[in-house]
Amino acid sequence: MQTPVRITQLLLVLGLACLALFPLTGSTFYIQLFTKIMVMAIFAMSLDLIVGYTGLVSLGHSAFFGFAGYVLALTAPKHEAVSLWLTLPACMAATGVLAAAIGALVLRTSGIYFIMVTLAFAQMLYYLFHDTRLGGGSDGIYLYARPSLAIGAFSPIDLGNRAHFYYLVLALMLAVYFLLRQVLASPFGRVLVSIKANEARVRALGFPVFQYKLGAFVLAGTLAGLAGYLAACQFGFVNPEILSWHYSGVVLMMLILGGMGRLYGAVIGAFAFVLVQEFFSYEAVFGAFARRWQLAMGCFIVLVVLLLPRGLADLLERPGRKPAPEPGHG
Repeated sequence: MQTPVRITQLLLVLGLACLALFPLTGSTFYIQLFTKIMVMAIFAMSLDLIVGYTGLVSLGHSAFFGFAGYVLALTAPKHEAVSLWLTLPACMAATGVLAAAIGALVLRTSGIYFIMVTLAFAQMLYYLFHDTRLGGGSDGIYLYARPSLAIGAFSPIDLGNRAHFYYLVLALMLAVYFLLRQVLASPFGRVLVSIKANEARVRALGFPVFQYKLGAFVLAGTLAGLAGYLAACQFGFVNPEILSWHYSGVVLMMLILGGMGRLYGAVIGAFAFVLVQEFFSYEAVFGAFARRWQLAMGCFIVLVVLLLPRGLADLLERPGRKPAPEPGHG
């Protein structure tokens, strides 16, 4: 009989196969929807690194997501495609520097104070772009042309093609997943998990806890910047709302739905949150009640938390009931 881990892996592989074949359906709306979900899955995995594995609950993670989008929009020529090979590393590097600067300050706090200080920094960035003309104020700023993957005269992928962009995002989502698995399986990742379990004991063993937490915070912020860059490319528009605290709350809710401390739980949570939201707001099924989809969404989240406190990913692990070991096995 297959072990629960093998069953989980089989289901994840089947899900990946479905995603790989999905653009063949030819539905423009759903290709764009699933592209958006995969971008949010990258965002959720980046947050899971610090929340689910390191135990640092942040309400300011949207700062890095939105900042990368603004960096791209502000540096791109108005009507000319820029090179993805240049702008993506630049945006991620800029976001990493921002995460290092913020992390060096906020990581001197803990618990509720850490939550509130991360929220404060995100709101500072929100008002910087909302109340000034730096990024178009409350109206935001447009990105008129998607970045290009061209190498000289050769262009392997046309990001203006929705299916091509879908496959790029899918590849990057998988790259982030396997990168974080490797990080968590390394000695660095095991120290992060130990910090969440008992920070005082890890410090007593002589580990530089602050540096480990700062490393995780910077990596998480940089990957959130990757998600923000892709979101800006997809929608061709950024506005201050993507920097606000409720965006951080949405991605935190995805982790709660999917299951914290499991990378595939972050991916499942992103898909569940967006698809359930779309379902409850579908007027053909719910009629006028679809305008109040937030009420149905709230009830759904409460039920998941009550019935599946370890998240929807727990459903994949129930046969045989041996919890999958997480660090490095995401």
